[in-house]
Amino acid sequence: MSDRPDPSDYNTDTLAIRWAQLRTDEMSHSDPIFLTSSFVYDSAAQAAARFAGEEPGNVYSRFTNPTVRAFEERLAAMEGGEQCQALASGMAAISSTFFALLAPGDHIVSSRSVFGTTNVIYDRYLKKFGVDTTLVDLDDLAQWKAAIRPETRVLFLETPSNPLSEVGDIEALARLAHDNGALLIVDNCFCTPALQKPIALGADLVIHSATKYLDGQGRCIGGAVVGPAELVKEVHGFVRSAGPSMSPFNAWVFLKGLETLGLRMKAHSANTLELARWLERQPGIARVHYAGLESHPQHALAARQQSGFGAVLAIEVADSDGNADRQAAWRFIDGTELLSITANLGDVKSTITHPGSTTHGRVNAEEKERAGITDNLIRIAVGLEDIDDLKKDLTLGIKALGF
Repeated sequence: MSDRPDPSDYNTDTLAIRWAQLRTDEMSHSDPIFLTSSFVYDSAAQAAARFAGEEPGNVYSRFTNPTVRAFEERLAAMEGGEQCQALASGMAAISSTFFALLAPGDHIVSSRSVFGTTNVIYDRYLKKFGVDTTLVDLDDLAQWKAAIRPETRVLFLETPSNPLSEVGDIEALARLAHDNGALLIVDNCFCTPALQKPIALGADLVIHSATKYLDGQGRCIGGAVVGPAELVKEVHGFVRSAGPSMSPFNAWVFLKGLETLGLRMKAHSANTLELARWLERQPGIARVHYAGLESHPQHALAARQQSGFGAVLAIEVADSDGNADRQAAWRFIDGTELLSITANLGDVKSTITHPGSTTHGRVNAEEKERAGITDNLIRIAVGLEDIDDLKKDLTLGIKALGF
């Protein structure tokens, strides 16, 4: 497709399969993997020009590799961004973006409903380098406005959030950020470009943990940052020097994952919506958190800015004696047999975890409470198994609560 350089000519599902396809002289139909650490040059002069950035081409796989570049170009096209930087993990994408774009004295306003390790980056590392962070409720625009200072450089959010499926108004937050000279960075991990396009809604940068749905089968770790070339080049410069690079093999796996992303996200979303509606009717389930439910307070917003509701839901449980605590949650989890007890998500296999002691285990008690991470909260990432089998397995968890 090199003779058709405008990705806007194609829909996302087509871009996921055809854009930036690699072809060698062998003319393989499937993208090849370039498993090499270094590259050779025709002359010493060419080597010097490549290292100096005066001539395009591969230099060293820490920062230039054809397979990684194909993944970057494909994901950028799917997100509607100019450029993408692939990284070793989702957290590498978040931390590298902050370290590349922020300076001592800068300020971040962030949703408190973010992956727990992001809070560790704020509190333990960015603070050491003079970058301050204010946490706000994702769905309260007034809090976002009140938290902005003259030195605010970034507004950061996940939407939908992990694990409560809270939804942030991307368009409103983009206006707020830009009116105050700040960037809006959106973690699009839960929806992917198959269901949500933050850049089209005004976001400056999009973050991915490619480990999740971009892969889709729990095989590899990776991350990505997508946005305008001017900003992504700054992240690239940090990656070139600091080295949190994506491996060529992982990039090849993610390329294969992108080819089925649209189909998978539709199937994931359908399974999850049916399961969420079923769980709302079951004993022992005090509350179901899923933006696809009409009962969700931000259902209308989610329906407006997403084309589907994704595959992650959370439930609050209580046993037959009315105990809504960690022990009830653990009994429910241990009562299931089919679901995998693991903190990962984005897999074709359904997973179940207790956020308070796993993904958000390092978050202090006060912030967990303010973020709604209660002791009786369980997160379920719904896979692609038969929906009736999933219901049967969760019924075992309900029975473990005494119902």
